[in-house]
Amino acid sequence: MDVRERRALDRGVCVITGGGRGIGAATARQAASAGWRICLSWLSDREAAESVAEEIGGVAVQADVADGDGVRALFSAAEEMGPLTAVVANAGIVATQARLDEMDAERMRRILEVNVLGVMLTAREAVLRMSTRHGGSGGSIVTVSSAASRLGSPGEYVDYAASKGAVDSFTVGLAREVAAEGVRVNAVRPGVIETDIHASGGEPGRPARLAPSIPVGRAGRPDEVAAAIIWLLGDESPFTTGAILDVTGGS
Repeated sequence: MDVRERRALDRGVCVITGGGRGIGAATARQAASAGWRICLSWLSDREAAESVAEEIGGVAVQADVADGDGVRALFSAAEEMGPLTAVVANAGIVATQARLDEMDAERMRRILEVNVLGVMLTAREAVLRMSTRHGGSGGSIVTVSSAASRLGSPGEYVDYAASKGAVDSFTVGLAREVAAEGVRVNAVRPGVIETDIHASGGEPGRPARLAPSIPVGRAGRPDEVAAAIIWLLGDESPFTTGAILDVTGGS
């Protein structure tokens, strides 16, 4: 399906934070195929983000999701593409694997800024544009959490796990807050997925190491998480809000 065919479906504009790699890139491709026009954000890997945007006929915008001005600029760029109907708060980070007593405050602060504040700022801009309270026509927000929120990631990423626990709580609360305003809010909670995030944590081979402990016997793929996100974004799930969907292979 080429760009013209995708746009003929006309599902509006979808903003995806962290859309240049991994789950974000897979979601951008599937959302474009489903008929959304894509505005994706990137922070440090411009080449990867622009490659995805070019492939799908979308737009790539540099933005630090932990910065309110940057998030507003991202959504301003999206508004130029048409009506906003979908948002995926995907951007997230880990730091090098460590115990809590080996972490410094700056590491913890940055994890919380990106993974929690970034999701909240992204969702705020979405609500301001999609909620009927603000003159919008409704829409769908999907946050990307992690199974770490219920497993804790001891000895590796307890700070990351805590940040994703906050995402879970925020998703449920916001869903109830805006349900009567035409906005659905759900979360996808991936397990061990084959993405670059493991390399940034210092162990590129982590998915292979953990695969035997996953009931289905392997790590997941970004496209498998993206498929769940697309279902939650679209018209196929009109009565689903405040849900947290595990995509974990049974873990």
